[in-house]
Amino acid sequence: MSDSDRVGTLRGRRNECAPLDRLLADVRSGSSRVLVLRGEAGIGKTALIEYLVGNAADCQITRAAGVESQMELAFAGLHQLCAPFMDHLDRLPPPQREALSVAFGLSSGGVPDRFLVGLAVLSLLAEAAETQPLLCVVDDTQWLDRVSAQTLAFVARRVLAERVAFVFAERTPVADPERDPLTGLPELQLRGLPDKDARALLVSAIPGRVDSDVIDRIVAEARGNPLALLELPQGLTSAQLAGGYARPDLRPVVTQIEHSFLQRIEALSTAARRVLLTAAAEPLGDMALLRRAVERLDLGADAMAAAEKTGLIEFEAQVRFRHPLVRSAAYRAADPGDRRAAHRALAEETDPALDPDRRAWHRASATVEPDEQVAAELERSAVRARARGGVAAAAAFLRRATGLTPDPGRRGARAVSAAQFAFEAGSPEAALELLAAAEMGPLDAFQRARLARLRAQIVFARRRGGDALPLLLDAAHRMQVPSPEQARETYLEAIGSAVFAGRLNGPDGVRPVAELARAALPASGARAVDVLLNGLAARFADGYVVGAEPMRRALRAFRDGTADDDIMRWLWLTGPAAADLWDDEAWHELTAQAVRTAREAGALNFLPLALTYHAAVHVHAGEFDMASTLVQEAEALTAVTGNSPLGYTALLLDAWRGADPRASVAIAARLGQAADWGEGRAIGTGSYLLSVLHNGQGQYQAALDSAGKACEHDDLAAVGHALAELVEAGVRAEDRVQAQAALRRLERRAHASGTDWALGMLARSRALLSAGEDAERSYREALERLSRTRIAVYRARTHLVYGEWLRRENRRSDAREQLRTAYDMLHRFGADGFAERARRELLAAGESVRRRDAEASDVLSAQEVQIARLAGAGLTNSEIGAELFISPRTVEWHLRKVFAKLNLTSRKELRQALNK
Repeated sequence: MSDSDRVGTLRGRRNECAPLDRLLADVRSGSSRVLVLRGEAGIGKTALIEYLVGNAADCQITRAAGVESQMELAFAGLHQLCAPFMDHLDRLPPPQREALSVAFGLSSGGVPDRFLVGLAVLSLLAEAAETQPLLCVVDDTQWLDRVSAQTLAFVARRVLAERVAFVFAERTPVADPERDPLTGLPELQLRGLPDKDARALLVSAIPGRVDSDVIDRIVAEARGNPLALLELPQGLTSAQLAGGYARPDLRPVVTQIEHSFLQRIEALSTAARRVLLTAAAEPLGDMALLRRAVERLDLGADAMAAAEKTGLIEFEAQVRFRHPLVRSAAYRAADPGDRRAAHRALAEETDPALDPDRRAWHRASATVEPDEQVAAELERSAVRARARGGVAAAAAFLRRATGLTPDPGRRGARAVSAAQFAFEAGSPEAALELLAAAEMGPLDAFQRARLARLRAQIVFARRRGGDALPLLLDAAHRMQVPSPEQARETYLEAIGSAVFAGRLNGPDGVRPVAELARAALPASGARAVDVLLNGLAARFADGYVVGAEPMRRALRAFRDGTADDDIMRWLWLTGPAAADLWDDEAWHELTAQAVRTAREAGALNFLPLALTYHAAVHVHAGEFDMASTLVQEAEALTAVTGNSPLGYTALLLDAWRGADPRASVAIAARLGQAADWGEGRAIGTGSYLLSVLHNGQGQYQAALDSAGKACEHDDLAAVGHALAELVEAGVRAEDRVQAQAALRRLERRAHASGTDWALGMLARSRALLSAGEDAERSYREALERLSRTRIAVYRARTHLVYGEWLRRENRRSDAREQLRTAYDMLHRFGADGFAERARRELLAAGESVRRRDAEASDVLSAQEVQIARLAGAGLTNSEIGAELFISPRTVEWHLRKVFAKLNLTSRKELRQALNK
């Protein structure tokens, strides 16, 4: 059958078939493609998938389908899709092979991050596609388990040159579009058929002749839904049709369709209905298991034949329903006792050695009264699911175990554990429900403290302000006796909450919390986290000067052999603390190690935070392109995981670049959001960013106002840097009173810090307020100290202000030397605002600035720059792919474009081309 013939079989869908034809043509020619088919139930998504599969005879085809009853079983959908290619598993790099093997239960091991599993799936599919184009079809995506959906979305965003096509079918409306992993992928929204095609389709499905008015009414009520048009008339006479069908205008079409299926199911014998029910309860479509369960239920072959004769189900190598709504209708309409009997039969026929988790799930579904044996089996399944990285599955198993636990004390403990897993899986509402259930039972002191801490953590995750503070303090107090170590961690979280609340938590800020933490738990240096608590407590209880040395000890503790998990877990505090202390080496080392650890572990829920913190280090090093690449990677990962966006470093880049006229609007909008969220620290940080932006643009009064606002509160990692901006803005705006006051505050902090970064910024600020030899001496000291740091942006700006001073001293030749250096550095960084300021000064000093040739960063995309840098450093395509979570073939595709754009012929030339 030709393509045109196939298009003709899908009445009214020529426009929808065309993009599917293009998708196949592209994947055959060597490009990867992704398409999400969206539409209501019955709108024709599955029919379009069958059209696509029918036209892809020259491609490998692998399929998966979401099943509502399996939504809590981690990796279930992913396993369906990957099963045909598991013979390629040995060809994957060992970390990927191990992660996928553990996720699919083929081997035991540590918890694999689900996105390391995603990289393994990408490699597996790319390997399979080497010999023949690969079409991956996923139907009913809305019913995939969340881990599978997120992983497949992750893979779909990274296919490019692998000859792999993904087509997803997802029912609309989506319950939570913002958390839908497929949001943002190319999509095709399916609408109802045009009236002409809908009418023709309906007439073809109606037995006998029906009045035109009735046809028109049915077409209008069905709203072009093909399945409604085909299924609703089944089994109805013309007279019944003339009378309407149960007032369809009063129910959504999906309910009408399910109702029509239900009517056909109810017309079957009891035995045939129970066969359909048992098949609906067994989501894998395992024909052998279904036959065994049917035999155990004593239903017989005749019942299976009767069920199949209806056309609602097919019994072949794999059991397939005509439509997912048949499955849901068969299951939901069944007698509860029959449902339990079906699950019981399936549990008894499921091998406990090969599939213990599905057996436990069926046993639980067959159980009504509390049963410790079943609950314990579910708890063991939760442990296995957690070990495979299936946190959502672990939460589901434990939640069900909680309901089946007879002993009230054990039930409460399981509820708290289930709540912890639900929170980790990104379901805070479910976690809060479980905590409420746990509170109703008897809990020991430690369990109640654990419950209180988890509730506080949920509040903090939802709103990073002061709302969580009293809850964290209460939890820390409860933890002191049963678990002093966890109590200290909770006090540290409380200090972190107060830090983020900032000025919105009151004029005293973090000090009362720090004093309380120190009084409750005296100093102990047993762990790095304890040293960090002591350091932050001193920083905010005793002030910056006294707290500097304890904070230095804390940073050393994390740099000297601290476990990677602790470095990741507490980076949200150690990263800002390093910047607050002006310790650029600790800042770089901790963030780089966090990124490296997250990449190696595949911890992509944490990786976006590490990437953005490390990107800020690159911004201060003048490596804007690398910072931008890291920010883009973090944003892409955040979109996949559904976590809250991390916008600070993107705004930091905008501020330092200084060329986007919308930057000030974006930063100001972030200030408004921060106030709404109760995140006072972001107000200080945003005000500091505005001061950088305005200083770069020469808008000194605006810079002075913003820096002054930033310095009104002692925000971690913001106020010290804002003081330096305030000095420069005050001098240029001729407000030396504010500038002198800021310098005095800066002196105390810089001497307490003692780093070259801090003392270099102090010398620069003194120079701005000095004259004659004192100014020159301070400028040279600033340049000397800053040259020993990674902080290239402030070194370049010091050349700039030094050159400005020299020009005003009529030392034009010396001024041009400093300004030329400043301009070259700032232009190379991409700090366009400050570079333009340097260019104007050069013109005033009598030197014209020549137009520069295009640089590599001007013609390459951010990802191309990153890949080129890694290739220039000697990494192989496989190593680059593993680091950037893309396939080696995609790396090669990008490198071909890089070579063409830069007119290069080998990797040896890359490093030189990028360092021009």
